[in-house]
Amino acid sequence: MRQAEFDGKGSCIRWTETPGAQPARVYLHGLGAMSAVYHAHIAARAELAGRRSLFLDLPGHGLSDRPEHFGYSLEEHADAVARALDTAGVTGAELIAHSMGGSVAIVLAHRRPDLVSRLVLTEANLDAFPPPTAGSSGIASFGEEEFVDGGHARVLENVGAVWAATMRLADPRGLHRSAVGLRRGSEPVMRTILEGLAIDRVYLQGELSGPLAGEKALREAGVRVVTVPGAGHNVMFDNPDAFVAAVAGQF
Repeated sequence: MRQAEFDGKGSCIRWTETPGAQPARVYLHGLGAMSAVYHAHIAARAELAGRRSLFLDLPGHGLSDRPEHFGYSLEEHADAVARALDTAGVTGAELIAHSMGGSVAIVLAHRRPDLVSRLVLTEANLDAFPPPTAGSSGIASFGEEEFVDGGHARVLENVGAVWAATMRLADPRGLHRSAVGLRRGSEPVMRTILEGLAIDRVYLQGELSGPLAGEKALREAGVRVVTVPGAGHNVMFDNPDAFVAAVAGQF
């Protein structure tokens, strides 16, 4: 495990990594998740062997610290990831990022283009103010203190065993602020940033999640949109073969 201070007050973002060739692959998890849980089985596949791989836990999640003073906006998460990559000596990385992690990756590519050479996004949030059915909207519907004082426990009872297994490890205050920040979106908004980037961009959409809004415009902007058969939001679990193929650049 490695760490880097990210807030000027001693709080650390942490990651585990495996050695290998450059460019590194950096894996980022979604809201209430952990990177190794969602991606270690992918990085271990023979098709992806031999590359340096970093599994980062965003502030407030997993192994990373959870400072109460931190804002947990998308920009702040992206800057924390940048501190980790600077400390690790990583430049020009491939970011493999899920859900909220995909939003963070897009913002990072905008703020620190030297750190990112490629994006592989799995159902990343691209727009502000998602529908009420979105996980971030459900969490953000609570007031912060209401969520900390009991809302977190109530949400855990309803999100399913897989998500709850990692969400229960996330700091309630950090989780709520992350959800609020994700719902607010970035400036410019994530979709606009993604369409304007010049790097290689792949977007994975689970077939079971339905059509991707704005897909035509994304394709026109050069984003390779792949609908993954038999998969929902967690493509890396539902269809790991297709996920590995996307990371390996076979689409």
